[in-house]
Amino acid sequence: MMDISYRSTRGRERDVTASQAILKGLACDGGLFMPDRMPKLNLTMEELAKKTYQETAYEVMKLFLTDFTEQELKECIGRAYDDKFDTEVIAPLVKADGAYYLELFHGSTIAFKDMALSILPHLMTTAAGKNHMEQEIVILTATSGDTGKAAMAGFADVPGTRIIVFYPKGGVSRVQELQMVTQKGDNTAVVSIHGNFDDAQTGVKQIFADREFGRRLAERGFVLSSANSINIGRLVPQIVYYAYAYGQLLAHGEISDGEKIHVTVPTGNFGNILAAYFAKQIGVPIDRLICASNDNRVLYDFFRNGTYDRKRDFILTISPSMDILISSNLERLVYISTGCDGEKTAALMADLAETGAYTVSKDMKERMTDFIGGFATEEEDRDAIRRVYKDTGYVMDTHTGVASAVYKKYRADSKDETKTVIASTASPYKFSRSVMEALKGTELPDDEFAIIDSLHAVSGVTIPKAVEEIRSAQVRHHRECGVGDMEAVIAGILGV
Repeated sequence: MMDISYRSTRGRERDVTASQAILKGLACDGGLFMPDRMPKLNLTMEELAKKTYQETAYEVMKLFLTDFTEQELKECIGRAYDDKFDTEVIAPLVKADGAYYLELFHGSTIAFKDMALSILPHLMTTAAGKNHMEQEIVILTATSGDTGKAAMAGFADVPGTRIIVFYPKGGVSRVQELQMVTQKGDNTAVVSIHGNFDDAQTGVKQIFADREFGRRLAERGFVLSSANSINIGRLVPQIVYYAYAYGQLLAHGEISDGEKIHVTVPTGNFGNILAAYFAKQIGVPIDRLICASNDNRVLYDFFRNGTYDRKRDFILTISPSMDILISSNLERLVYISTGCDGEKTAALMADLAETGAYTVSKDMKERMTDFIGGFATEEEDRDAIRRVYKDTGYVMDTHTGVASAVYKKYRADSKDETKTVIASTASPYKFSRSVMEALKGTELPDDEFAIIDSLHAVSGVTIPKAVEEIRSAQVRHHRECGVGDMEAVIAGILGV
């Protein structure tokens, strides 16, 4: 098999190896790295059904990371998917309410970001060695709540790296915030910004684009990289669990070989559902990709009318990781829909930056018909959590609740009975207050941990270690800044 190389969605950087793309994170022209062609799985679905999670990871990741040796890749996978997950199968499927919930929250920070961020540090340090990089890698990340903690947990005290995380003050759950500000590791830093996630994400992108700042850092022995889902090293590991889910459905006799399934994903930055699309492209029999939005329904509107318009009120909801108006990974789908035309993609992204909106052509929209947009209001989210628990005893978090509500509406409207996997993206304990409000509908105490104990009493689900650890953990990070001060804060942390 020929090596796959990577190119920027904006056309000005090409012939980049997988390891170089992982180290860079973002292309020099501000674009995202994409493979020069889409590979295909070289095993049957029956063979896939017999694979462990780790074996599935190798079969999928070797297709995209072609400059990693078999030994390098298997070592990275072995270190990532070990006993830090509280279940041997890594990503279990739970059948409830007429769907299959793919639980992606059994890692060390109880959110789906663990699935990729457990392996990214190993991929990145291996890539650094392959490319003879002597500079210290500074991971710069914006988070809407989960990426930050998962990235810090992955990179904490990893030699040759530092990690700086920006999150929106007041825009994450209390558990999410405590997980971040109590993070140990001499190479970790957390900063709350006075703004929303889009502000943080835009600020990080601007810092990557500031060549003078990059030069200053290089002179002091630092190079910037990203752990956000814009990094291809984040996206590729996410493809794995959709392939694994299909194999497990087949192994347990829930589907027949080759039977197509739908996938429903609660969506913010578009990386998780894009990974499902990539799984389809490499040969997993996936039919529809149901993109579930909350009240910030920018993606729903886009798939309905072909116009991406971020010029709208930013709504804070009980599903904060989806409170996003600029879905960065959508650029990859836009690029595909142009026929991989970097110039066209760059022009549309320029429109978004300059006017706050862009509109795709009819031909481009027709190339996106695998996707169906749906949205659920906050009340519909609560209703889904309450109804599924009442009917089945299954407790889900507020993001999975959005996906569940959207899928229920899709099924009722379309009469489509195709078997469907719903990405369950976080433990209900990560959003215990909102989950308990949905279940009980009563006023709750201020004490977050009293609510967590109540959720345990109601659900019977063991309180995760990640939550127990922050009950009495010391707050180690206190930095705050304005959106315009992010670069100065980074310089201060690094001493440049």
